Amino acid sequence: MANRRRSSVPKPNAFTNISDAFCTDRIRFRKLHSQNIVHRLRNRETGRRHRTPQHAVRELYQNVYPNLTVVNVERPPCYLRKFSPDGKYLIAFSSDQAALEIYEYQGCAAAGDLLRVWEDTELMVDNEPDNSGIRSKIFDQLFKLKHVVNLENHEKHLNRECSLFTNDGRYVIVGAASFIPEENRPNFYELYTNNEVIKPTAGSPLEDYTLYIIDLHFGRISHSRDFRVDKIILSHNQGVYLYNNTLAILSIHHQSMYIFSIADGTFIPERTIGRFCSGEDERHYTSAFAPERGSAPPPRAFREPTINSLKHRILVFLFREAKSLVDTGEDTLALRKFYRHFDEYKDLRMWKMQLLDDDLLLIKYAHEDVVTLKAHEPNSQNSLFVVYHIWDMQIVAVYTNQSMQLLDLYENFCDSFRNASHSHRTPFTCSPSNNLYSNLLHTRFKQTIIGARGGSQIEATKRILAQLPISAQSYTSSPYLDLGLFSYDDKWVSAMERPKAFSEFPIRFYARDSGLLKFRIYAGMGHQITPHPGSRRLVAFIFHPTEPFAISVQRINTDYIANFHLRHVPSTDRKPTWSPKA
Repeated sequence: MANRRRSSVPKPNAFTNISDAFCTDRIRFRKLHSQNIVHRLRNRETGRRHRTPQHAVRELYQNVYPNLTVVNVERPPCYLRKFSPDGKYLIAFSSDQAALEIYEYQGCAAAGDLLRVWEDTELMVDNEPDNSGIRSKIFDQLFKLKHVVNLENHEKHLNRECSLFTNDGRYVIVGAASFIPEENRPNFYELYTNNEVIKPTAGSPLEDYTLYIIDLHFGRISHSRDFRVDKIILSHNQGVYLYNNTLAILSIHHQSMYIFSIADGTFIPERTIGRFCSGEDERHYTSAFAPERGSAPPPRAFREPTINSLKHRILVFLFREAKSLVDTGEDTLALRKFYRHFDEYKDLRMWKMQLLDDDLLLIKYAHEDVVTLKAHEPNSQNSLFVVYHIWDMQIVAVYTNQSMQLLDLYENFCDSFRNASHSHRTPFTCSPSNNLYSNLLHTRFKQTIIGARGGSQIEATKRILAQLPISAQSYTSSPYLDLGLFSYDDKWVSAMERPKAFSEFPIRFYARDSGLLKFRIYAGMGHQITPHPGSRRLVAFIFHPTEPFAISVQRINTDYIANFHLRHVPSTDRKPTWSPKA
């Protein structure tokens, strides 16, 4: 009976109350701000809803964007390089890399008459006979050849990945190199100028280099500077750095840095840093080792038992830092660690450098195998970052590639390393230190390395600090790559001007404030050319600094396919004559 009574008691049901089982509240949709350009212009005039004037200016780019892609544009036989900071000129290298071509940009509106028959706003395919005239004429409509600057020596070839613009946009610095013929091999003392010279290898041969200052207004070589029997990495501006009017050049072979000032299109030598940090150091050394009468002459520079001036200052800084740790009791073994790694510090060689400002240099030291490209994983090797004051000849700081302090400086003051505010007119830039979404991508990248198999905080620090030093003028100022305005997949395109992997699908750009799809960029669409199996397809983007215009260059086998992405407003008076197939 007890069991029957117990079973007759009804069990409580969780869904007895209907209001507990179902949500009766209505979904509140997020209210979007007005996307009307007239409203945004009015808000910009009144200064509403904006933290800074830069946000107000760049927000209008969400209404004016490159919505048309012209595929496989017919262009002159040249390598398109980059726009000037003011956007007035486009520089290109001739196909034989013996001349610099300067084109004057006419603006997107210059192609309006040519595109008036095209009614779509998405894609213009290249296999339609009606579009062949547009593809063959649009380059001449947008660009007018202004100057062709030929090199004085035709044996030298311009590096098509090296270009530095001055702040006023009038001059551009380009580099050329030529192989040293066997009959003109340099003598021994030209090769070995000090005791830290790196021996040339087959993978890193010596060349003769020349830097040119080109006047974009008059189309002439303003000045040139030769560097014979040397190794300077010109690709992606790794061995040359321009900050305002200060130019720094790193000689990998001679382990020296040449400091120049740029004034009125002329190289003005300021200082050579390496064996000596200044002329004063050289005079002290000469007076100290002046040969007396009847004594043997001093040894040659490559046989000197002394440590060169820059390396000596670094070792002294490390010694004093270790001694201060011992004196304060923070690390009683700091001096022992310094003596144990002394030979390792002494054998380090300069690998990369950049200017932090007009006075400070950031120099990266690594093992000689890393510098000569013999190491398989150079970023995993130990290295040192040295901050050096050029004019005071003092070491400001020394960090390892595992330093959390340097990582914190990079994450919080990223713009100081990129020098982005000096490369274009808009002072507002997109970086992990000032942009929430860029910081989010940076944090995800770091957490991915930490959480991976074999990953750790130290490994993540090494991977992030491997980006330093950052090459000069390697980030574009286009507002369409601002993560605060648009959301896109940075796997296919980014603000850093480096070739990206080819995407078979269009790159979609969404407005950050509304989440709406604004435009798409078709970087490929070269279906008529079949690439070799196993070959890696890369795409390089050239964005205009201010206008809704971009160029994507794709290399397939030996052919270069250029697509133009520009703003086009279709006519409302005509009916579409053709629409692309789905």
